[in-house]
Amino acid sequence: MTDHHTYGTSTHTADDLVRLVSDCLGLVFTEHDSDYRGVYHLASSPNGRVEIQPNPIPGDDGEDNLYAPEHPSAQVLLLTTTPVADPAMQVRLGSIEGLIHLNHETV
Repeated sequence: MTDHHTYGTSTHTADDLVRLVSDCLGLVFTEHDSDYRGVYHLASSPNGRVEIQPNPIPGDDGEDNLYAPEHPSAQVLLLTTTPVADPAMQVRLGSIEGLIHLNHETV
């Protein structure tokens, strides 16, 4: 079973959110550049992974598309993937002002 959570914010930039989540969870993020996703930040640990990226991503026609079109007001997304539910992580992320829990899926 894998537990996925999506958070969003229009209050913080991706760089701001990297700093806040690093402080909150004690993670170290690495910046990546993808033709599909644009610039995003990834932190991995034995307990899972956390990704921070802008919701607007480069489109094929030169126009930006939304990574999560169901949440157009979220300018920056935070995606968590853990092998099992991690309620402590959700509580810590919930303490970040301006970060809103958007979606949860267990597969």
